Amino acid sequence: MTQCAEDWRALRSHIQSTGSSGVVAFSGGVDSTLVLKAAQEVLGDQIVAVTGLSPSLSPTEARKASDVAGALGCRIRHAYTQEMENPAYVANGDDRCYHCKTELYFHCQRIAEEEGYESIFDGTNADDANDWRPGMTAAREAGVRSPLLETGLGKKQIRALAKELGLPNWDKPALPCLASRLPHGTSVTTERLAAVDHVESWLRSAGFRDVRARHFGEVVRIEVDSESIPRLLELTQQTALQGVVQDAGFVRFEVDTDGFRSGKLTGAPTPPSQSPTKVSR
Repeated sequence: MTQCAEDWRALRSHIQSTGSSGVVAFSGGVDSTLVLKAAQEVLGDQIVAVTGLSPSLSPTEARKASDVAGALGCRIRHAYTQEMENPAYVANGDDRCYHCKTELYFHCQRIAEEEGYESIFDGTNADDANDWRPGMTAAREAGVRSPLLETGLGKKQIRALAKELGLPNWDKPALPCLASRLPHGTSVTTERLAAVDHVESWLRSAGFRDVRARHFGEVVRIEVDSESIPRLLELTQQTALQGVVQDAGFVRFEVDTDGFRSGKLTGAPTPPSQSPTKVSR
C-alpha cells in the first residue's frame, strides 16, 4: 500500500469513528476540501459544507469554494457571519482569529442542529499545531474535530493526497482571510479589506500565484513569490499597477523584494520605507 493510500484509509477511518453525519467548515482551500471529500465518501449525503460569508472573504474565493463543493457533488450552505460587529475582532489584536473562528463555529453549530448532524469538522492540519493559531482554541471550545490534525497529516502529505485523488484545487496556494493583510492593531474595516482584495485580485489576474497586499495606511506593500519578483518589478515601470493601487484607495505601493512569506505581519512588521529591501513608487 502506498503512503497516499495509507493516509487516505486512516483519514476516512477516523472520520467514520466520529459519527454518522457532520458539517465541514469549508473555506475552499485544499485542507478543508480533503476533509470534505473524505467525509462525503464515508458519510454519503449526511454531510454538508458550510462557508462563512463576510467582508474578510474575497467574493472570488467564496465563488470558488462553491464551485469546488459542486465539483465534489457536495451540498453547501452559506452563513453570513457577523465578526465585524465584534469590537474584539475589529481591534485586530493577535487573538483576532479566535473571535473570527468563534463566530464561524457558532454558525456551524447552528446548522448542525438544523440538519440534525452529529459532528463539526475543520481543515486544521498537523503543521498548524506548530504555529500561533488562536482559532484552534475556538475549535476546541466549540467541540470541532480536526481530522487532518488528529491523524497526523501535514501540508506535504495533504498536497500529495489531494493530487492523487484529483481534487480540483490540490495545488491552490494557502489563502488566509483578508484581515491577515492588516498589521495587528490596525482596525479591521470593510474598506481596508476591500482595498487589499482589489490589489490582490488584479495581481492574480496578471498571472501571479502567491500574492499578498499588506495594508500600511496610505501604502500597500506587495509580496509575490521570489521567482516572480523580476516580473513584478517590470510592472512597476508601467502605469497599470499604479492605477490599480490608487483605485483601491492607496497613495503608493512598495515591492517587498524579500519575497512572499506567510505570516510576515505576525510580531512587529517593518514600517513602510524603512527597510533597504523595499522598492517604492
